[in-house]
Amino acid sequence: MCGAVRFVAYDVPTSFGACHCEMCRRWTGSALLGVTVPEDRVVWEDERHLNRIASSDWAERGFCSQCGTGLFFRVTQAGEWSGGIELPIGIFDDPTGFEMNNEIYIDHKPDSFAYAGSGRKLMTRADCVEKFSVLDEA
Repeated sequence: MCGAVRFVAYDVPTSFGACHCEMCRRWTGSALLGVTVPEDRVVWEDERHLNRIASSDWAERGFCSQCGTGLFFRVTQAGEWSGGIELPIGIFDDPTGFEMNNEIYIDHKPDSFAYAGSGRKLMTRADCVEKFSVLDEA
C-alpha cells in the first residue's frame, strides 16, 4: 500500500485460488485470493520493512512494517506445500489476467460470499487435511 516493500515475480501462474479458512479471513478481512509462485521466482527489492510472523507451527505470513499490508503466506515446514509463496493478487501492480481455479475451506466460507464463474475445484477443510498432512496439526 505504501510502497516501502516492493518485489518482482517471474513466471507467475495465471491461475489463483481463494482460501476461506478462519485465519486467512481474519488476515485479509475476506478470503485470501492468492497465486502460488515458486519462492525462487520472487525477488524482494528491499527487505528493510518486510516483516514476518509465524502464524502457526508450520507457516508464516509476511507484512510491511510501515503500513501493515499483507504480503505473503508461506509454509515453512518441509513437505507437500513447501517451496512456494502465496502472494495476494491485489498486491500486484497489474492484477488483471488471473483466473480463479480453486477454493479451499469452502465449508468455512461465509454464506454471503459468492464468486462469479464456474468450473473451480472446491475443497472442504476435511479435503485439505486429507491431501496436506501438515494441516492435521492445525
